[in-house]
Amino acid sequence: MEIFAGIEFFLSDFINPKKRVFVGYLLIAVAIAAAWLMISNRHNCSVALRKIFDRKIFFSRSSIADYKLFILNRVFSFLFAPILVSQIAFSTAIYFMLMGTDWLPQGIFQGVGRIWVVVLFTTTSFVADDFSKYLVHRWMHKWPLLWAIHKVHHSAESLTPITVYRVHPLEGILYTTRGTIAQGLIIPLFLFFFGAGFSIYTVVGANIFNFVFHLTGSNLRHSHVAIRYWPWLERILISPAQHQIHHSVEERHYDKNFGAALSIWDWAFGSLHFSEAGNRLQYGLDAREKMEAGSITSLYIQPIREMLNLVIGYILQIFKLSNWVQQKLKISVWNSIERVEQESLASSSIRKRVTKNE
Repeated sequence: MEIFAGIEFFLSDFINPKKRVFVGYLLIAVAIAAAWLMISNRHNCSVALRKIFDRKIFFSRSSIADYKLFILNRVFSFLFAPILVSQIAFSTAIYFMLMGTDWLPQGIFQGVGRIWVVVLFTTTSFVADDFSKYLVHRWMHKWPLLWAIHKVHHSAESLTPITVYRVHPLEGILYTTRGTIAQGLIIPLFLFFFGAGFSIYTVVGANIFNFVFHLTGSNLRHSHVAIRYWPWLERILISPAQHQIHHSVEERHYDKNFGAALSIWDWAFGSLHFSEAGNRLQYGLDAREKMEAGSITSLYIQPIREMLNLVIGYILQIFKLSNWVQQKLKISVWNSIERVEQESLASSSIRKRVTKNE
């Protein structure tokens, strides 16, 4: 029984409809990819399936590292989960903070029809969660300390649906915390203003928007099948081809398409890049970034080493700034003392001359 429990623990994401790699979503992704290749590239079904399940990609050194990270990160998540603040605890704390205010009108929207509250809560939860993913993802590219861990994901030189699990454990903790905060804020706000009785509209247990996102090929984002949308739609939803551009090593693709499901954030903040027809992309890190795509030791240890070096560098800069400020203060104080002494001597000299004349 323990063996089966262990297997279920490692494979639980494949049988959970709330997770992207749920087997049902994977099978639908294969069907979508096959249809795309048969229509756009005029492949027959057999050729399309061979291209989808390309052994060179699924058994590349980079992909094998993905599979290892998937297993190891499951162990880390099991170890770290007990010390992380739960969404329930965070939501409860926020709710009691709201209850303690006397300037917010509790239950002001309690008369709104239940169906409208469900629609609003479902939409707000999805949009808030997606926006928080965009923000954290953008920060991980912009801040060197966070990029040190996020580049583990970008070191992938071939993309498969399992690449979504190619993350450093510290990034996993960061994303778990992000979800706790994003959802943990929405729930108590709705409870406070709308009262109890609301819920998310779900399909097979998943938020309906997440369900549609996964149903329409979210797993193809990390794949070699570049499915593009119409330009107007790529301003709203991130296409698989757009996310593949995000993984490109070409400099013109750097810091583009941070969005998870929605591309409206990229459009609004100037990081949107449309998909490109016929452009074969190379994935991985820039040559200046030294990280072995297939080395588990490098993927786990190097980010920590780089983060420590950055922290030490920041501390040294603070000390240098502190020394510079102290030096400036000393000079300023010394100049002030000299100026006071000079003024005192000048005043004394004037008094002596006045006394002598008298």
